[in-house]
Amino acid sequence: GATNFVTSAAYAQLGAMPMVMLAGQKPIRKSKQGRFQIVDVVGLMKPITKYSQQIVDGNNVPSMVRDSFRIAMEERPGAVYLELPEDIAEEETDAEVFEVVGHRRPSPDPKSIAAAIEMIKEAKMPLLLIGAGANRKMTGKALTRFIDKTGIYFFNTQLGKGVVDERHEQFIGTAALSAHDYLHCAIDRADLIINVGHDVIEKPPFFMEQGGKKVIHINFFPGQIDDVYFPQLNVVGDIGASIWDITDGLEKNPDLDFSFFGRVRDEVDSRISKYFKDDRFPILPQRLVKMLRDNLDDEDIVTLDNGVYKIWFARNYKCHAPNTLLLDNALATMGAGLPSAMAAKQIKPKSKVVSVSGDGGFMMNSQEIETAVRLEQDLVVIILNDSAYGMIKWKQEGVGFDNFGLDFNNPDFVKYAESFGAIGHRPESVDELSTILDTALNSKGVHIIDVPIDYSLNHSILNVLIKESACLI
Repeated sequence: GATNFVTSAAYAQLGAMPMVMLAGQKPIRKSKQGRFQIVDVVGLMKPITKYSQQIVDGNNVPSMVRDSFRIAMEERPGAVYLELPEDIAEEETDAEVFEVVGHRRPSPDPKSIAAAIEMIKEAKMPLLLIGAGANRKMTGKALTRFIDKTGIYFFNTQLGKGVVDERHEQFIGTAALSAHDYLHCAIDRADLIINVGHDVIEKPPFFMEQGGKKVIHINFFPGQIDDVYFPQLNVVGDIGASIWDITDGLEKNPDLDFSFFGRVRDEVDSRISKYFKDDRFPILPQRLVKMLRDNLDDEDIVTLDNGVYKIWFARNYKCHAPNTLLLDNALATMGAGLPSAMAAKQIKPKSKVVSVSGDGGFMMNSQEIETAVRLEQDLVVIILNDSAYGMIKWKQEGVGFDNFGLDFNNPDFVKYAESFGAIGHRPESVDELSTILDTALNSKGVHIIDVPIDYSLNHSILNVLIKESACLI
Protein backbone atom coordinates (compact mmCIF):
# COMPACT_ATOMS: atom_id res chain seq x y z
CA GLY A 1 0.00 0.00 0.00
CA ALA A 2 2.90 2.41 0.56
CA THR A 3 3.41 2.82 -3.19
CA ASN A 4 0.04 4.59 -3.24
CA PHE A 5 1.75 7.40 -1.32
CA VAL A 6 3.76 8.46 -4.38
CA THR A 7 1.39 11.08 -5.82
CA SER A 8 0.56 12.40 -2.35
CA ALA A 9 4.26 12.71 -1.52
CA ALA A 10 5.04 14.60 -4.72
CA TYR A 11 1.98 16.83 -4.15
CA ALA A 12 3.12 17.74 -0.64
CA GLN A 13 6.80 18.07 -1.53
CA LEU A 14 6.33 20.43 -4.47
CA GLY A 15 3.49 22.30 -2.76
CA ALA A 16 5.47 22.88 0.48
CA MET A 17 2.88 21.07 2.59
CA PRO A 18 4.15 19.37 5.76
CA MET A 19 3.24 15.68 5.66
CA VAL A 20 4.59 12.63 7.52
CA MET A 21 3.92 9.21 6.00
CA LEU A 22 4.27 6.11 8.18
CA ALA A 23 4.30 2.68 6.57
CA GLY A 24 5.07 -0.91 7.47
CA GLN A 25 7.46 -3.30 5.74
CA LYS A 26 8.19 -7.01 5.75
CA PRO A 27 10.75 -8.22 8.34
CA ILE A 28 14.28 -7.14 7.44
CA ARG A 29 16.32 -9.67 9.45
CA LYS A 30 14.59 -12.89 8.57
CA SER A 31 11.45 -13.44 6.55
CA LYS A 32 9.63 -16.74 6.08
CA GLN A 33 8.12 -15.39 2.86
CA GLY A 34 11.33 -14.67 0.98
CA ARG A 35 11.06 -11.47 -1.08
CA PHE A 36 7.24 -11.53 -1.23
CA GLN A 37 5.82 -7.97 -1.43
CA ILE A 38 9.19 -6.36 -0.74
CA VAL A 39 9.81 -3.14 -2.66
CA ASP A 40 12.47 -0.53 -1.87
CA VAL A 41 9.91 2.10 -0.91
CA VAL A 42 12.54 4.13 0.97
CA GLY A 43 14.50 4.47 -2.27
CA LEU A 44 11.31 5.15 -4.21
CA MET A 45 10.46 8.05 -1.90
CA LYS A 46 13.87 9.74 -1.77
CA PRO A 47 13.42 11.94 -4.89
CA ILE A 48 9.98 13.18 -3.79
CA THR A 49 10.50 13.76 -0.05
CA LYS A 50 12.74 15.80 2.24
CA TYR A 51 13.61 12.70 4.27
CA SER A 52 13.03 8.99 3.64
CA GLN A 53 14.30 6.42 6.15
CA GLN A 54 13.73 2.92 7.46
CA ILE A 55 13.79 2.30 11.21
CA VAL A 56 16.27 -0.53 11.86
CA ASP A 57 16.34 -0.45 15.67
CA GLY A 58 13.46 0.06 18.09
CA ASN A 59 15.59 2.37 20.22
CA ASN A 60 15.70 4.83 17.32
CA VAL A 61 11.92 5.28 17.11
CA PRO A 62 11.61 8.38 19.36
CA SER A 63 14.45 10.32 17.72
CA MET A 64 13.46 9.42 14.16
CA VAL A 65 9.79 10.25 14.70
CA ARG A 66 10.67 13.59 16.33
CA ASP A 67 13.11 14.35 13.52
CA SER A 68 10.53 13.43 10.88
CA PHE A 69 8.01 15.95 12.15
CA ARG A 70 10.69 18.63 12.53
CA ILE A 71 11.94 18.14 8.98
CA ALA A 72 8.43 18.09 7.52
CA MET A 73 7.49 21.37 9.20
CA GLU A 74 10.65 23.47 8.95
CA GLU A 75 11.07 25.82 6.00
CA ARG A 76 10.60 24.85 3.22
CA PRO A 77 7.90 22.37 4.43
CA GLY A 78 7.43 19.10 2.61
CA ALA A 79 6.95 15.34 2.73
CA VAL A 80 8.70 12.80 4.98
CA TYR A 81 8.53 9.00 4.73
CA LEU A 82 9.29 6.71 7.68
CA GLU A 83 9.18 2.91 7.37
CA LEU A 84 8.80 0.42 10.23
CA PRO A 85 9.54 -3.26 9.42
CA GLU A 86 7.42 -5.89 11.20
CA ASP A 87 10.27 -7.40 13.21
CA ILE A 88 11.46 -3.99 14.44
CA ALA A 89 7.88 -3.16 15.44
CA GLU A 90 7.90 -6.25 17.69
CA GLU A 91 10.98 -5.12 19.63
CA GLU A 92 10.77 -3.88 23.20
CA THR A 93 12.62 -0.69 24.07
CA ASP A 94 13.20 1.60 27.03
CA ALA A 95 13.63 4.64 24.77
CA GLU A 96 11.52 7.62 25.83
CA VAL A 97 9.62 10.08 23.69
CA PHE A 98 11.42 13.38 23.06
CA GLU A 99 9.79 16.62 24.15
CA VAL A 100 8.85 18.93 21.30
CA VAL A 101 11.13 21.97 21.37
CA GLY A 102 10.34 24.82 19.02
CA HIS A 103 12.65 27.42 17.56
CA ARG A 104 12.40 30.90 16.14
CA ARG A 105 13.26 31.51 12.52
CA PRO A 106 16.44 33.52 11.90
CA SER A 107 16.08 37.28 11.43
CA PRO A 108 17.17 38.79 8.10
CA ASP A 109 20.59 40.37 7.69
CA PRO A 110 20.39 44.16 8.37
CA LYS A 111 22.54 44.88 5.31
CA SER A 112 20.11 43.06 3.01
CA ILE A 113 17.21 44.97 4.62
CA ALA A 114 19.02 48.26 3.97
CA ALA A 115 19.72 47.25 0.37
CA ALA A 116 16.06 46.35 -0.19
CA ILE A 117 14.92 49.69 1.24
CA GLU A 118 17.32 51.53 -1.08
CA MET A 119 16.15 49.60 -4.17
CA ILE A 120 12.50 50.36 -3.36
CA LYS A 121 13.28 54.06 -2.83
CA GLU A 122 15.05 54.23 -6.19
CA ALA A 123 12.24 52.49 -8.10
CA LYS A 124 9.75 54.54 -10.14
CA MET A 125 7.13 51.80 -10.57
CA PRO A 126 7.59 49.14 -7.85
CA LEU A 127 5.10 46.28 -7.66
CA LEU A 128 4.62 43.71 -4.89
CA LEU A 129 4.25 39.98 -5.64
CA ILE A 130 2.85 37.69 -2.91
CA GLY A 131 3.54 33.95 -3.16
CA ALA A 132 2.93 30.80 -1.14
CA GLY A 133 5.79 31.34 1.31
CA ALA A 134 4.07 34.47 2.60
CA ASN A 135 1.13 32.41 3.85
CA ARG A 136 2.36 32.30 7.45
CA LYS A 137 1.04 33.71 10.72
CA MET A 138 1.56 37.48 11.02
CA THR A 139 3.03 37.81 7.51
CA GLY A 140 -0.32 38.89 6.07
CA LYS A 141 -0.56 41.66 8.66
CA ALA A 142 3.01 42.75 7.94
CA LEU A 143 2.27 42.88 4.20
CA THR A 144 -0.95 44.84 4.70
CA ARG A 145 1.02 47.35 6.78
CA PHE A 146 3.62 47.60 3.99
CA ILE A 147 0.95 48.13 1.31
CA ASP A 148 -0.97 50.74 3.31
CA LYS A 149 2.14 52.68 4.31
CA THR A 150 3.86 52.76 0.91
CA GLY A 151 0.88 52.86 -1.46
CA ILE A 152 2.53 50.15 -3.57
CA TYR A 153 0.13 47.97 -5.58
CA PHE A 154 0.27 44.19 -5.35
CA PHE A 155 -0.68 40.97 -7.10
CA ASN A 156 -0.37 37.34 -6.05
CA THR A 157 0.34 33.90 -7.41
CA GLN A 158 -2.31 31.20 -7.22
CA LEU A 159 -0.71 29.82 -4.06
CA GLY A 160 -0.49 33.32 -2.57
CA LYS A 161 -4.22 33.99 -2.75
CA GLY A 162 -5.79 35.35 0.43
CA VAL A 163 -2.58 36.27 2.26
CA VAL A 164 -3.81 39.87 1.95
CA ASP A 165 -7.54 40.59 1.54
CA GLU A 166 -8.15 40.79 -2.21
CA ARG A 167 -10.81 43.48 -1.76
CA HIS A 168 -7.95 45.90 -1.02
CA GLU A 169 -8.01 48.88 -3.40
CA GLN A 170 -4.36 48.28 -4.36
CA PHE A 171 -4.90 44.65 -5.40
CA ILE A 172 -4.42 44.21 -9.15
CA GLY A 173 -5.24 40.51 -9.47
CA THR A 174 -3.91 36.96 -9.49
CA ALA A 175 -1.36 35.67 -11.99
CA ALA A 176 -3.41 32.69 -13.18
CA LEU A 177 -1.41 32.63 -16.41
CA SER A 178 2.33 33.10 -16.89
CA ALA A 179 1.98 35.78 -19.57
CA HIS A 180 -0.44 37.83 -21.68
CA ASP A 181 -3.10 38.38 -19.01
CA TYR A 182 -4.37 41.86 -18.10
CA LEU A 183 -2.26 42.16 -14.95
CA HIS A 184 0.86 41.42 -17.00
CA CYS A 185 0.46 44.95 -18.38
CA ALA A 186 1.28 46.16 -14.87
CA ILE A 187 4.11 43.64 -14.48
CA ASP A 188 5.60 44.76 -17.81
CA ARG A 189 5.44 48.43 -16.76
CA ALA A 190 7.02 47.83 -13.34
CA ASP A 191 10.74 48.50 -12.92
CA LEU A 192 10.99 46.55 -9.64
CA ILE A 193 9.19 43.42 -8.44
CA ILE A 194 9.27 42.87 -4.67
CA ASN A 195 8.80 39.10 -4.56
CA VAL A 196 7.59 37.92 -1.17
CA GLY A 197 7.35 34.15 -0.77
CA HIS A 198 7.26 32.96 -4.37
CA ASP A 199 9.77 30.38 -5.60
CA VAL A 200 10.32 28.70 -8.95
CA ILE A 201 8.59 25.45 -7.99
CA GLU A 202 5.23 27.16 -8.53
CA LYS A 203 4.35 27.90 -12.15
CA PRO A 204 5.92 31.30 -12.96
CA PRO A 205 3.65 34.36 -12.62
CA PHE A 206 5.95 36.20 -15.06
CA PHE A 207 9.24 35.68 -16.90
CA MET A 208 12.41 37.64 -16.14
CA GLU A 209 14.66 38.78 -18.98
CA GLN A 210 18.27 39.91 -18.99
CA GLY A 211 18.42 43.71 -18.74
CA GLY A 212 14.78 43.90 -17.68
CA LYS A 213 13.13 44.79 -14.40
CA LYS A 214 14.90 44.16 -11.11
CA VAL A 215 13.62 41.65 -8.54
CA ILE A 216 14.04 41.52 -4.77
CA HIS A 217 13.63 37.98 -3.45
CA ILE A 218 12.27 37.88 0.12
CA ASN A 219 11.95 34.36 1.48
CA PHE A 220 13.14 31.84 4.05
CA PHE A 221 15.82 30.71 1.60
CA PRO A 222 17.75 32.29 -1.30
CA GLY A 223 16.19 32.40 -4.73
CA GLN A 224 16.79 29.37 -6.93
CA ILE A 225 18.39 30.66 -10.12
CA ASP A 226 16.55 29.69 -13.28
CA ASP A 227 16.37 30.89 -16.89
CA VAL A 228 13.22 32.84 -16.01
CA TYR A 229 14.17 33.87 -12.46
CA PHE A 230 17.44 35.44 -11.28
CA PRO A 231 16.81 38.05 -8.55
CA GLN A 232 19.28 40.88 -8.02
CA LEU A 233 18.87 40.85 -4.22
CA ASN A 234 18.08 38.11 -1.68
CA VAL A 235 16.58 38.98 1.70
CA VAL A 236 16.78 35.68 3.57
CA GLY A 237 15.15 35.01 6.93
CA ASP A 238 11.74 35.14 8.56
CA ILE A 239 9.48 36.72 5.93
CA GLY A 240 7.25 38.56 8.40
CA ALA A 241 10.24 40.09 10.16
CA SER A 242 11.81 41.04 6.82
CA ILE A 243 8.69 42.88 5.64
CA TRP A 244 8.26 44.60 9.00
CA ASP A 245 11.85 45.87 9.00
CA ILE A 246 11.65 47.04 5.37
CA THR A 247 8.39 48.88 6.07
CA ASP A 248 9.99 50.68 9.02
CA GLY A 249 12.51 52.19 6.61
CA LEU A 250 9.97 53.44 4.07
CA GLU A 251 7.41 56.21 3.71
CA LYS A 252 4.84 56.86 1.00
CA ASN A 253 6.59 58.62 -1.88
CA PRO A 254 4.32 61.42 -3.17
CA ASP A 255 6.31 61.61 -6.41
CA LEU A 256 5.33 58.09 -7.50
CA ASP A 257 2.45 57.86 -9.96
CA PHE A 258 0.54 54.58 -9.64
CA SER A 259 -2.41 55.69 -11.79
CA PHE A 260 -1.53 53.16 -14.50
CA PHE A 261 -1.71 50.31 -11.99
CA GLY A 262 -5.10 51.67 -10.90
CA ARG A 263 -6.33 51.52 -14.50
CA VAL A 264 -5.09 47.93 -14.80
CA ARG A 265 -6.97 47.05 -11.60
CA ASP A 266 -10.17 48.61 -12.95
CA GLU A 267 -9.77 46.83 -16.29
CA VAL A 268 -9.21 43.48 -14.56
CA ASP A 269 -12.29 43.97 -12.38
CA SER A 270 -14.39 44.95 -15.40
CA ARG A 271 -13.25 42.02 -17.52
CA ILE A 272 -13.65 39.30 -14.92
CA SER A 273 -17.13 40.50 -13.92
CA LYS A 274 -18.51 40.42 -17.48
CA TYR A 275 -20.20 37.01 -17.16
CA PHE A 276 -21.11 37.13 -13.48
CA LYS A 277 -24.84 37.44 -14.31
CA ASP A 278 -24.91 35.16 -17.37
CA ASP A 279 -27.80 32.68 -17.01
CA ARG A 280 -26.98 30.23 -19.80
CA PHE A 281 -26.98 26.56 -18.87
CA PRO A 282 -24.83 24.48 -18.81
CA ILE A 283 -23.28 27.13 -16.62
CA LEU A 284 -20.18 29.17 -17.43
CA PRO A 285 -17.31 28.75 -14.93
CA GLN A 286 -17.26 32.54 -14.41
CA ARG A 287 -20.91 32.47 -13.29
CA LEU A 288 -20.27 29.55 -10.93
CA VAL A 289 -17.34 31.38 -9.31
CA LYS A 290 -19.54 34.40 -8.64
CA MET A 291 -22.33 32.21 -7.23
CA LEU A 292 -19.98 30.51 -4.78
CA ARG A 293 -18.39 33.79 -3.67
CA ASP A 294 -21.85 35.27 -2.99
CA ASN A 295 -22.92 32.24 -0.93
CA LEU A 296 -19.83 31.93 1.27
CA ASP A 297 -18.62 33.98 4.23
CA ASP A 298 -15.09 35.32 4.62
CA GLU A 299 -13.76 32.26 6.49
CA ASP A 300 -15.57 29.60 4.44
CA ILE A 301 -13.36 27.39 2.28
CA VAL A 302 -13.28 26.27 -1.36
CA THR A 303 -10.87 23.50 -2.40
CA LEU A 304 -9.97 22.92 -6.03
CA ASP A 305 -8.91 19.85 -7.92
CA ASN A 306 -6.89 20.48 -11.09
CA GLY A 307 -8.49 21.54 -14.35
CA VAL A 308 -9.14 24.56 -16.55
CA TYR A 309 -11.70 25.84 -14.02
CA LYS A 310 -8.75 26.47 -11.66
CA ILE A 311 -7.71 29.35 -13.91
CA TRP A 312 -11.18 30.90 -13.65
CA PHE A 313 -11.20 30.55 -9.87
CA ALA A 314 -7.68 31.99 -9.55
CA ARG A 315 -8.58 35.02 -11.69
CA ASN A 316 -12.17 35.60 -10.57
CA TYR A 317 -12.57 34.39 -6.97
CA LYS A 318 -11.54 37.11 -4.51
CA CYS A 319 -10.27 35.70 -1.23
CA HIS A 320 -11.09 37.68 1.89
CA ALA A 321 -8.88 35.66 4.25
CA PRO A 322 -5.89 33.27 4.12
CA ASN A 323 -6.42 29.58 3.37
CA THR A 324 -9.93 30.02 2.01
CA LEU A 325 -9.16 28.95 -1.57
CA LEU A 326 -7.04 25.80 -1.37
CA LEU A 327 -5.42 24.80 -4.64
CA ASP A 328 -2.13 23.47 -5.97
CA ASN A 329 -0.02 25.11 -8.64
CA ALA A 330 3.19 23.12 -8.16
CA LEU A 331 2.54 19.46 -9.01
CA ALA A 332 -0.98 20.42 -10.14
CA THR A 333 -2.16 16.83 -9.94
CA MET A 334 -5.72 15.62 -10.40
CA GLY A 335 -7.64 13.90 -7.62
CA ALA A 336 -6.69 16.16 -4.70
CA GLY A 337 -9.77 18.39 -4.49
CA LEU A 338 -12.06 16.09 -2.50
CA PRO A 339 -9.44 14.88 0.05
CA SER A 340 -8.37 18.51 0.55
CA ALA A 341 -11.94 19.49 1.37
CA MET A 342 -12.29 16.63 3.83
CA ALA A 343 -9.07 17.62 5.61
CA ALA A 344 -10.16 21.27 5.70
CA LYS A 345 -13.49 20.29 7.26
CA GLN A 346 -11.72 18.26 9.94
CA ILE A 347 -9.52 21.23 10.81
CA LYS A 348 -12.22 23.93 10.45
CA PRO A 349 -15.48 22.18 11.38
CA LYS A 350 -17.38 25.47 11.83
CA SER A 351 -16.53 26.72 8.33
CA LYS A 352 -18.56 25.75 5.29
CA VAL A 353 -16.38 23.76 2.90
CA VAL A 354 -16.96 23.26 -0.83
CA SER A 355 -14.94 20.91 -3.03
CA VAL A 356 -14.84 21.76 -6.74
CA SER A 357 -13.61 19.07 -9.12
CA GLY A 358 -13.91 18.23 -12.75
CA ASP A 359 -15.55 14.92 -13.58
CA GLY A 360 -12.16 13.40 -14.43
CA GLY A 361 -10.47 14.54 -11.23
CA PHE A 362 -13.44 13.58 -9.06
CA MET A 363 -13.42 9.98 -10.28
CA MET A 364 -9.72 9.61 -9.40
CA ASN A 365 -10.53 9.70 -5.68
CA SER A 366 -14.31 9.48 -5.53
CA GLN A 367 -14.13 6.49 -3.17
CA GLU A 368 -13.33 9.00 -0.40
CA ILE A 369 -17.02 9.91 -0.37
CA GLU A 370 -17.44 6.84 1.83
CA THR A 371 -14.94 8.30 4.30
CA ALA A 372 -16.68 11.68 4.36
CA VAL A 373 -20.05 10.03 4.99
CA ARG A 374 -18.62 7.76 7.69
CA LEU A 375 -17.04 10.76 9.44
CA GLU A 376 -20.44 12.49 9.29
CA GLN A 377 -18.96 15.52 7.59
CA ASP A 378 -21.11 18.38 6.33
CA LEU A 379 -19.59 18.87 2.91
CA VAL A 380 -20.60 20.19 -0.50
CA VAL A 381 -18.95 18.52 -3.50
CA ILE A 382 -19.42 20.16 -6.90
CA ILE A 383 -18.60 18.08 -9.98
CA LEU A 384 -18.10 20.14 -13.14
CA ASN A 385 -19.37 17.74 -15.77
CA ASP A 386 -18.30 18.06 -19.39
CA SER A 387 -17.59 14.34 -19.94
CA ALA A 388 -14.05 15.23 -20.98
CA TYR A 389 -10.61 16.34 -19.84
CA GLY A 390 -11.39 20.02 -20.38
CA MET A 391 -7.94 21.40 -19.53
CA ILE A 392 -6.25 19.30 -22.22
CA LYS A 393 -8.96 20.18 -24.74
CA TRP A 394 -8.25 23.86 -24.09
CA LYS A 395 -4.50 23.34 -24.46
CA GLN A 396 -4.89 21.30 -27.66
CA GLU A 397 -7.13 23.96 -29.17
CA GLY A 398 -4.62 26.63 -28.18
CA VAL A 399 -1.87 25.02 -30.27
CA GLY A 400 -4.16 24.18 -33.19
CA PHE A 401 -4.57 20.46 -32.54
CA ASP A 402 -7.76 18.49 -32.98
CA ASN A 403 -9.24 17.10 -29.77
CA PHE A 404 -8.12 13.50 -29.43
CA GLY A 405 -8.79 10.85 -26.79
CA LEU A 406 -10.31 13.23 -24.25
CA ASP A 407 -14.01 12.38 -24.16
CA PHE A 408 -15.51 9.73 -21.86
CA ASN A 409 -18.77 8.59 -20.31
CA ASN A 410 -19.66 9.30 -16.69
CA PRO A 411 -21.77 7.34 -14.22
CA ASP A 412 -25.06 8.74 -12.94
CA PHE A 413 -23.50 10.93 -10.24
CA VAL A 414 -26.77 11.26 -8.31
CA LYS A 415 -27.12 7.49 -7.96
CA TYR A 416 -23.37 7.21 -7.38
CA ALA A 417 -23.67 9.64 -4.45
CA GLU A 418 -26.64 7.79 -3.02
CA SER A 419 -24.79 4.47 -3.18
CA PHE A 420 -22.32 5.91 -0.62
CA GLY A 421 -25.05 7.34 1.57
CA ALA A 422 -24.52 10.90 0.29
CA ILE A 423 -27.17 13.20 -1.17
CA GLY A 424 -27.06 13.69 -4.94
CA HIS A 425 -28.32 16.67 -6.95
CA ARG A 426 -28.45 17.49 -10.67
CA PRO A 427 -29.69 21.02 -11.52
CA GLU A 428 -31.28 21.87 -14.85
CA SER A 429 -30.82 25.65 -14.73
CA VAL A 430 -28.77 28.39 -13.05
CA ASP A 431 -31.70 29.24 -10.78
CA GLU A 432 -32.11 25.61 -9.74
CA LEU A 433 -28.37 25.35 -9.06
CA SER A 434 -28.57 28.45 -6.87
CA THR A 435 -31.41 26.89 -4.86
CA ILE A 436 -29.61 23.54 -4.53
CA LEU A 437 -26.38 25.23 -3.46
CA ASP A 438 -28.16 27.23 -0.77
CA THR A 439 -29.85 24.07 0.52
CA ALA A 440 -26.64 22.03 0.49
CA LEU A 441 -24.61 24.70 2.30
CA ASN A 442 -27.18 24.94 5.05
CA SER A 443 -27.94 21.23 5.50
CA LYS A 444 -26.29 18.28 7.18
CA GLY A 445 -24.49 15.54 5.31
CA VAL A 446 -22.40 15.16 2.17
CA HIS A 447 -24.07 16.81 -0.84
CA ILE A 448 -22.80 15.98 -4.33
CA ILE A 449 -23.94 18.36 -7.07
CA ASP A 450 -23.52 17.23 -10.68
CA VAL A 451 -23.16 20.54 -12.57
CA PRO A 452 -23.06 20.59 -16.39
CA ILE A 453 -20.33 23.09 -17.33
CA ASP A 454 -19.91 25.18 -20.49
CA TYR A 455 -16.26 25.62 -21.45
CA SER A 456 -17.02 27.05 -24.91
CA LEU A 457 -15.47 30.44 -24.09
CA ASN A 458 -12.17 29.08 -22.75
CA HIS A 459 -10.27 29.37 -26.02
CA SER A 460 -11.79 32.63 -27.24
CA ILE A 461 -11.11 34.42 -23.93
CA LEU A 462 -7.95 32.82 -22.51
CA ASN A 463 -6.12 32.16 -25.79
CA VAL A 464 -7.38 34.95 -28.07
CA LEU A 465 -9.19 37.89 -26.46
CA ILE A 466 -6.78 38.41 -23.55
CA LYS A 467 -3.71 38.36 -25.79
CA GLU A 468 -5.30 40.81 -28.24
CA SER A 469 -6.66 43.30 -25.71
CA ALA A 470 -4.59 42.91 -22.53
CA CYS A 471 -2.15 45.76 -23.04
CA LEU A 472 -4.42 48.25 -24.81
CA ILE A 473 -5.07 49.89 -21.43
